[in-house]
Amino acid sequence: MKQTKLNRDWTFMAGEVNMMASMMGITQETSQVDLPHDAMILEERKPDTGNGGHTGFYPSGVYTYIKPLDVPMEWQDKDIYLEFEGVFANAQVYVNDDLVAQRPYGYSEFHAMLNDYLIYGQQNEIKVICNTQVEHQSRWYTGSGIYRDVNLYVSDPLHVSLHGLKIVTEDVEPESAVVEINLNIENNSRIMRESLILIELMDKYDNVVKSVKTPLTMRSHSTTNLRKRLVINNPLLWSCDTPDLYSCYVQIIEGNTVIDETESAFGIRKIQLDAVHGLRINGARSKLRGACIHHDNGVVGAAAFARAEVRRVEQLKEAGFNCVRSSHNPAGRALLDACDRVGMLMMDETFDVWMKCKTQNDYANFFMDWWERDVEAMVLKDLNHPCVIMYSLGNELPEITNRFGKDWNRRMIDKIRSLDDSRFLTNSLNLLFLNEFKQVAGQILTEMGIDLTAQAPAADEGDDSEKDSSGSNALNSMMSMLNGPLSDKIMAHELIDAKSNEFLDSLDVAGMNYSPGKYAADAELHPDRVILGTEDFPGDIVRLWAEVKKYPQVIGDMTWTGYDYLGEAGSGTFSYDGKPTFGAPYPARAAGMGDIDLIGNRHPISYLREIVYGLRAEPYIGVERVDRYGQEAMKTPWKLHDNIASWTWPGFENKPARVYVYSASEEVELLLNGESLGVLPAGESNGYTATFETIYKPGELIAVGRTAGVEDGRMTLQTAGDEIVITAQVDREQLQADGNDLAYVMLKLTDKNGIWNRSAQKNVTVTVEGAGCLQGLGSADPFGSGNFFDSSADSYDGALLAVIRAGHNAGEITVKASAPDCEDCVVILRTN
Repeated sequence: MKQTKLNRDWTFMAGEVNMMASMMGITQETSQVDLPHDAMILEERKPDTGNGGHTGFYPSGVYTYIKPLDVPMEWQDKDIYLEFEGVFANAQVYVNDDLVAQRPYGYSEFHAMLNDYLIYGQQNEIKVICNTQVEHQSRWYTGSGIYRDVNLYVSDPLHVSLHGLKIVTEDVEPESAVVEINLNIENNSRIMRESLILIELMDKYDNVVKSVKTPLTMRSHSTTNLRKRLVINNPLLWSCDTPDLYSCYVQIIEGNTVIDETESAFGIRKIQLDAVHGLRINGARSKLRGACIHHDNGVVGAAAFARAEVRRVEQLKEAGFNCVRSSHNPAGRALLDACDRVGMLMMDETFDVWMKCKTQNDYANFFMDWWERDVEAMVLKDLNHPCVIMYSLGNELPEITNRFGKDWNRRMIDKIRSLDDSRFLTNSLNLLFLNEFKQVAGQILTEMGIDLTAQAPAADEGDDSEKDSSGSNALNSMMSMLNGPLSDKIMAHELIDAKSNEFLDSLDVAGMNYSPGKYAADAELHPDRVILGTEDFPGDIVRLWAEVKKYPQVIGDMTWTGYDYLGEAGSGTFSYDGKPTFGAPYPARAAGMGDIDLIGNRHPISYLREIVYGLRAEPYIGVERVDRYGQEAMKTPWKLHDNIASWTWPGFENKPARVYVYSASEEVELLLNGESLGVLPAGESNGYTATFETIYKPGELIAVGRTAGVEDGRMTLQTAGDEIVITAQVDREQLQADGNDLAYVMLKLTDKNGIWNRSAQKNVTVTVEGAGCLQGLGSADPFGSGNFFDSSADSYDGALLAVIRAGHNAGEITVKASAPDCEDCVVILRTN
């Protein structure tokens, strides 16, 4: 079936438009919006919202979307389907005030057949109500509303079913590949139909590489499956390095008339898995350099713009990652398309919860009734995407402690394999949830003379804020102790092994969160077990990657996280005032962690990781914030150092400074204004890090890496001058006039020579005129107090981001950024 986007000109309002309100003539304030649309990001954040830091203090709500749909009389003999790629959450879809579909889970695609609900020959009304008013629906920022695309399908009663085209590449060799085409075809008409099925495969150059026709006869009101195995000679193989895609076009022809057609992109690639060779893609061994990500796109919220997803995947790939984990929910179609085109592997995840709530109103309340339909929706969405190599059944499920959880694990395994047996299955387990973990940990800690309970707050001590802070301090202390040798000792214990075996043995890949201490033990006890670190602390990358390289059955590591995200506010920040990082108070809005910050700039940890992966030869300088030198900080293991690549610290001249140089070289020399500050060992044996203590003096800071006495890389930081200039970096100047295309304008505060002044602070106002609008504006500040829909925002670390959305008409877009005591910065974009 041909797809038509139904994203334009929806009427949006906060609250529910119900029949009683309409009868009473109650009107509500409305606005016209194009999809995708995140309603939550448009809300004023409130310190007293029940969601608290889970959503970054964004409140929940009820939202209504209404769209008129002209339905011609000729559709009376057609099949009409309405499809939603994602609505958060508890969606109810009405056509002419009749309920046609509903979906509690905000991450699942769903559709409805509208034949019986439409009034032909006149205008109809589609209404969608989504309800997130009930708080505590998630542990992170979800967004609200119709945040993914909506599609309309109009077809002949004889048609390929919605998502009825399945493409599997089976036998893949350099000289040829077998592509299996499975077509699910429906005949919903009242008569037997005879037709001809045309299948054409085209390469990325639009060359037809295979064309076949086959006759098909179908009884009335029946469904059949047609399978063709086609050989492609000298195939272009899809991989991260060569993300070459093919297209499959299908037509149903009666006489000389094409009555239905559908198409899908696909990739030809072969994946293999075993404990001897690890993961192989097209025969080549591949270690997963993984990044966990949440689904929001920073200043534009949860809205799943295709360009936003492509930009994020491109940035992750540039930072050295080759795989992302969609944590902890199914990825949207736009993200999968981006991974296919850019060349990024995907581990798609089903749920954060099964039957036990992590927040009181989360998906566990619907799991029993809906899990099977939601799993089906995920798999059907993923089928033709070559980027998807693995499905995860869940994240850190407390059910691993009981027998019913083991049963549910197998039920989900059986379900997914019945739908798709071409990918591997894992489950992202956190063995901390095992009752035995607590038992073993208590035993070992007692032997060490450590009593964690002594650090926990008493129930009646102090006011609420003191209790929250003390509780967070205890949690931070425990997490820190469990990161490293102590954790390894617990994970390797025989009791942990015995209690986790059934779960892990049922999976193709034993997914382990924060459990590197189990790798060595499992390599000996379970030599056929394939292991993936499905979630780990970012600062532990040196040790983790050494384990990944050492054991062939450990196929990779996924860091938490690759990209900063909204919600779980403050959990990856440094706190210098004694306030907690977990459960950080208002106005915290972002986690404050990730190799890449909320607006797309890389943190120093990202360059360390790139060096550890063996992808970067040049050293990288990360300066501990000089204004924080010597201050006691509270932190969690999700943050390594509070450092940035800056040598501009006005007011701190002649004050002590700490400089981290990350380098694969044997040694690093640090020079300040031409004077050597010393030479220190670096490279793998020294954690790829050389730490220098010095005094801040403005000028030029240079790190020089040497191996065997020969220079093999250098990096320079320069102090910015006093004059502040707004400098724009635009990712693209030409946009499509489709109402959805985006341009990202990074606004940096520099001196007149373009040196980034990360100590400068300005309130910047952005105006947009012409054929586009300002979709979002903001900084990477985890504690920023503004709104992303405002036209002014404070810079953070000398930068902020403006996202420009194209309109529907060709023309120019003028973007102007202004700030006190600065010349205006003007950027011209064009749409066509």
